[in-house]
Amino acid sequence: MGGTLRESAADTISAMSIEWVRRYCLSLGGVTEVVQFEEHLAFQVAGKTFAVVHLEPGMGNFLTVKATPEEYAELIELPGVAPAPYAARNHWAAIETEDALPAREVKRLIGRSYAIIFATLPKKTQAKLAGAHQRER
Repeated sequence: MGGTLRESAADTISAMSIEWVRRYCLSLGGVTEVVQFEEHLAFQVAGKTFAVVHLEPGMGNFLTVKATPEEYAELIELPGVAPAPYAARNHWAAIETEDALPAREVKRLIGRSYAIIFATLPKKTQAKLAGAHQRER
């Protein structure tokens, strides 16, 4: 029974950890969330992923984000940040745990990842999403 309590506490902590990331991602313009591979929550803008959190506590990286080539090189030198499995060649960095970086830095990285992906969208889509986000405020 004690193991169950520990697992429940870990699940609660993980859910809280994911929830602040989820709230922040959804506050950005035109963002949707999609469960992928049963264990990842992907945040997308116009169907393109810009951040992914792992839903299973302790079973994978906390958060994966896209970075510029220069920023990626710097990020993966930090303790607690590694090249993202299967996506490192495209400059995706994996933040291994919630406390690997300060929350302010994690938010900045999420915002930067969103901006990188947003910039790849067609101009018409960008304008539509920007207009919708302004109306939401």
